[in-house]
Amino acid sequence: MRLYGIRMRFLTLTALSLAIASPAQAWGPIGHRITGAIADENLSGVARANVRLLLGEEDLAEAATWPDDMKSDPAEFWQKKASPWHYVTVHGDRYAASDAPPEGDAMTALTRFTATLRDPNASLDDKRTALRFIVHIIGDLHQPLHAGGGDDRGGNTVSVTWFGTPSNLHSVWDSGLIEHRSLSYSEYAHWLSRSITPEQVIAWNQRDPAVWIAESVALRKTIYPANPSLSWDYAYQHRGEIDDRLKHAGVRIAAYLNWAFENPEPAAAVKK
Repeated sequence: MRLYGIRMRFLTLTALSLAIASPAQAWGPIGHRITGAIADENLSGVARANVRLLLGEEDLAEAATWPDDMKSDPAEFWQKKASPWHYVTVHGDRYAASDAPPEGDAMTALTRFTATLRDPNASLDDKRTALRFIVHIIGDLHQPLHAGGGDDRGGNTVSVTWFGTPSNLHSVWDSGLIEHRSLSYSEYAHWLSRSITPEQVIAWNQRDPAVWIAESVALRKTIYPANPSLSWDYAYQHRGEIDDRLKHAGVRIAAYLNWAFENPEPAAAVKK
């Protein structure tokens, strides 16, 4: 019993240190895979063929987590240059490019990667990187705390407890609310996809990132809790909102790629 108690205390301390010290990953892997899986179901034939050309057997659910997976790469590109490409800072109600750091932000990165994806002279490797980032960034911009106000690192410095475990508000929205459902990403994506109507797919066919950011900012302003002890009540209150953002992100990833791949250049023109 004594060894069991020591082991449990060690595991608890390890979990707490990870919850507090780990850098946030937008939506977490499950959330990003959900958005990628929903997007896969809404691709046009041309977009699906181009995705297969670039990624092979890798689907959008797998591609969606790649920019976060690469954060472990010690190269300066991943540790410094690409780090700000996962979020935007919105001090008021509207995004302003002047608030982006010198390396750029999610909005400026999305613009650059879209140009690469549509460039018939870009290499296959560059297009593949661009596609993975586009899928990831669109998901990021639908997470309300990735359109932060610039005063609390997107909720990272807002300390809360999540069902009794020390955490922060950003982590709760990245992963806590999603993992609380105890579903695999494929189960979760299937459940959400079944509830998306054709009318919603048409209504959500919005490719302007400024619109996605404005929606996230509006939601972000409503999710800061009065009581930092978060559990069932908070999960119930925001479950529909987080499901809605995941659905919107998935549909819009597909809509964006369907548009981006409307390219008159034949696939054979891509340099290898």
